[in-house]
Amino acid sequence: MDVAIEEVSELARKVTVTLPAEDVVKELDKKYNELKKEVAIKGFRRGKAPMSILKKSFKDRVEPEVADKLVKDTYFDVIEEKKIDVIVHPEIHETTFADDGTFTYVAMVEVKPEFELQEYKGLEIEKPNCDVTEVEVETKIAELQRSKAVLRSVEDDHEIVMDDIVTIDFQGFHNEKALKEVRNENFSVDMGTGYLGEDFEERLLGLKKGASILYESDFPADFQNPVMAGKTIEFKVDVKGIKERIKPALDDEFAKDIDEKYETFADLQTATSSELKEEKESALEGDLNDRIMQKLLEMNAFPIPQRLVAFEIQEMIKQTEENLKRAGQTLESAGINKEQLVEHHREAAEKRVRGDFLLKKVAELENITLTDEDLEQGYSRIADEYNMTIENVKGYFKKREELMPFMAELLNEKILNFLRNAVNLVEVAAGAEEDTGAGEEATQDA
Repeated sequence: MDVAIEEVSELARKVTVTLPAEDVVKELDKKYNELKKEVAIKGFRRGKAPMSILKKSFKDRVEPEVADKLVKDTYFDVIEEKKIDVIVHPEIHETTFADDGTFTYVAMVEVKPEFELQEYKGLEIEKPNCDVTEVEVETKIAELQRSKAVLRSVEDDHEIVMDDIVTIDFQGFHNEKALKEVRNENFSVDMGTGYLGEDFEERLLGLKKGASILYESDFPADFQNPVMAGKTIEFKVDVKGIKERIKPALDDEFAKDIDEKYETFADLQTATSSELKEEKESALEGDLNDRIMQKLLEMNAFPIPQRLVAFEIQEMIKQTEENLKRAGQTLESAGINKEQLVEHHREAAEKRVRGDFLLKKVAELENITLTDEDLEQGYSRIADEYNMTIENVKGYFKKREELMPFMAELLNEKILNFLRNAVNLVEVAAGAEEDTGAGEEATQDA
């Protein structure tokens, strides 16, 4: 067996493998002899057709099957013998049966990037302050007050304000074409929720029952409705009805109405502050993971396998397609350009891939591995979360091809736990911390 390796790029290798004639002929003859017993050829009894006739008649069927077998039988031996650190399955090209009896195939592979990890211990990472402000407590209580409000029909001269419930008919147009997915009759708009976008609600402010408006609105590429995302939509809106919220007074009776355990409004304020602090502390772990990953990404620049990036992009697109399918739509019907969607997800996909290599590098340097105890704790956590028995959880994974991704997730968690203990956390004042959204995608699967 002859092997030639060509460096196509920093991470791509072209591996050309040529197998000797004796090995190839052996496999071809074996396949033709099996075929001889199965097929009937006119003029010959079953099993008696000459090999020359079989090869002439079934070459196009036999050679692809033998080629596939020869590749499978030899590829992994080649990779191990030549010590090629491949990270994804190969793309097999140019399978050729030569006149001299040899067989050649080309495997295009991508290898694991080699890089020197910058210092990851002792990094200064900003830790958001978990203290709760009076404004935050007031905002939360205002939400409770809003939920306890009663609705009352208004006079015709009432102008729409925030917190009103407005009944409308609307039709969306894109490039002068009516969008069947962006229309509704007797649609209820809860002013202040931003469900259809803040700009949409602002256009309704000050209108009265019976009013109609026509206007355009630009939607960001990441807007929650994919049909409208990244587009300029022209809306025709008819106001059919308005109800106003009558909110209860913020007093002791209001507190008791929220929960009988509160005797005074001050009790509600104190409890709300405690609950908000617990929520902040609970969210802190994921936030610190994002900040650590963002710091590591900024410090470590290295090439990554583009086939892995392409895989991550396809997984993101698949999720979008599944979300649309639940709404009875497709990318095409939603007016989403797949090529543009690929580019939209590329940066996030690259961060995921690079982040995964960074975590694996830390695990390698610190000898961090997943133990049976870690796995049992993972099973237990899922059992608690979904009210299942641990045996049922294990059975679930045993029957599906999801155990390896689950184990990878647990290992990433263990690595991130190590990193959190290895950095220096610098507490910052509430509202002073920087946005860390860029690191979120890198640890989304951790």
